[in-house]
Formats: sequence, structure tokens, C-alpha cells
Amino acid sequence: MIEVKNLQKKFETIEAVKKINFNIKKNQTLALLGPNGCGKTTTIGMLLGLITPSSGQIFITEKELNYKNHQFLDIMNFASPYVELPKKLTVLENLKVYGRMYLIKNLSDKIEQLVEDLNLKSFLNKKTGELSSGQKNRVSLAKSLINNPKILLLDEPTASLDPDTGDYIRSYLEKYKIENNVSILLASHNMAEVMRLSDYVLMMKEGQIIDQGTATNLIDKHGRENLEQVFLKLVREKNEY
Repeated sequence: MIEVKNLQKKFETIEAVKKINFNIKKNQTLALLGPNGCGKTTTIGMLLGLITPSSGQIFITEKELNYKNHQFLDIMNFASPYVELPKKLTVLENLKVYGRMYLIKNLSDKIEQLVEDLNLKSFLNKKTGELSSGQKNRVSLAKSLINNPKILLLDEPTASLDPDTGDYIRSYLEKYKIENNVSILLASHNMAEVMRLSDYVLMMKEGQIIDQGTATNLIDKHGRENLEQVFLKLVREKNEY
């Protein structure tokens, strides 16, 4: 679904992403791990067409991403607790606005389904600026699914959620992926979440991919007990790449 070739982004003298390469297959969840400032968000921004690369190419469904017409927006969507939805609109108004932007047919039925699936009914008519961080997360996820995307980019999708709700969202994403053949890029600091949801893991540091593999293979390769220990080992060791 997605192929990234030698993708690079420079901001003046800072090279945020350093000619990285990776693929996301159909119905695959690719986890992108790394410390804050490693280039994850910049990479997601380039995949969305919001940030123009300094060099390199992105292919989506075997066609190169054109940053002038954003031709893949109808099959993609994005959720992040760090990107605010319009605060003065209610949850329902937000979902209607985004649904109309994507020209969703039977929009009322789609919203009703998302409200039920993500348990939004109790605050559906509240302004998003009045919601808790966990509630905002669920609304952001609902927005990201409004167009039934085939490619879903998730940045910390369960941040600020209580354990029960977080587990529910992960179960929902697992089911949604299977039923809809969705390709997912998951950026997360929750290692248990990555172990549960991902098919393949990329480890980033200082703009580069420093290791990759399945979560289990990475644990075995580095002789650690879990993925968090692998993460700490890789981000703390001196650069050898």
C-alpha cells in the first residue's frame, strides 16, 4: 500500500529525517518507535502530504504521491491526540463537517455507527474544547474512520485513556483492521500496545531507522526480555549507524 524510498526532510540546517526506506503492506500494522524528536511526526506529515520532503519518494497504491493535489486523501486518514479538532464545535458537528469534506454517503448512519462503536453518545453534543483528553482521543479516532480509510495513520491513539478504554480501543482496531483490510502506521510509546497490534516494527533515532523486524525478533536479537528493554538499549547506546 505504501512504499517509502530515500525519504529525507531538512529544516534549514536540521536534518529531521535522513533518507529512510520502508514499506507498509495491505492489512499490515507497521509500528514506528523512537524517542521524542526522532522524526516520527515529520515522517507521518510527509505521508499525509502536509510536509514536502527535501528528497525521496512516497508511493501509495503504486502511484507516486503528488504534493500539489493530495490525490490519496479519500483513502487515508489520521488520528492524533496532539492535533485539536475545532474546539467550538460539538462532537456531532465535528463529525458532520469531516464527513461532508469526504463526501460520505449515508453520513448519519456512519456517524451513528461510530458513536456506538466508540461510546461517544454521552458527550456527543458537548463542544470538543470541553472534553477530557481521553474523550478527545476517541473523537479523533472516530474522525479518522469517517471515510472508511484503507490507510490509517495513528499517532499515540490510546494516550490519556484509562486501561479499560485503552483495551477496548485496541480490540476495536484489531477487529476493524481485519474486517476492512486496512494498512496502519502506528506511532506509539506504549510497548505493550505495539506488541499487541503490530506486525512489524521500525526503530528510529535521530532521523534514521536503526533497526527493524517483528517485535519478537527484535527482543530475541537484542537478548532482552521485552520490547521496552530493546527500545531503551537502542536509544541509549552510542551511534553506530
